[in-house]
Amino acid sequence: MLGEDVAYEQTMFGALGMRIIECTPERVVATMPIGPASRQYFGVLHGGASVALAETVASVGTYDLIDKDKQMAVGMEINANHIRPKRDGVVTAVGTPLHKGRTTMVWDIKISDEEGKLVCVSRCTVGIIPKAR
Repeated sequence: MLGEDVAYEQTMFGALGMRIIECTPERVVATMPIGPASRQYFGVLHGGASVALAETVASVGTYDLIDKDKQMAVGMEINANHIRPKRDGVVTAVGTPLHKGRTTMVWDIKISDEEGKLVCVSRCTVGIIPKAR
């Protein structure tokens, strides 16, 4: 799925403990534990951590659908609505493509807790650009 040339543990993906559980052309599922690195000042899941998880799901999903030798996926726009706070445990993001174009893809991402309660909803537009040579 992903390139072998990236040390994922040394990126935000690794720092926040994200894991890709499933990646198909119609769905990407990832998890992220809630801990010190992902909490905001008041002790709950930081909205930025949720947005990072959502953009990761959309970017990975887009990357899986493009010509990896010639193209790369980059986030262009993202929005998020934070529905409920979460102090600990694990959240799961499920992303589904709303639009699969030649130059952009748009993803719907829902982040839920272990009980299936919605924590955050997000929409992300990912650009498809030529790989630098």
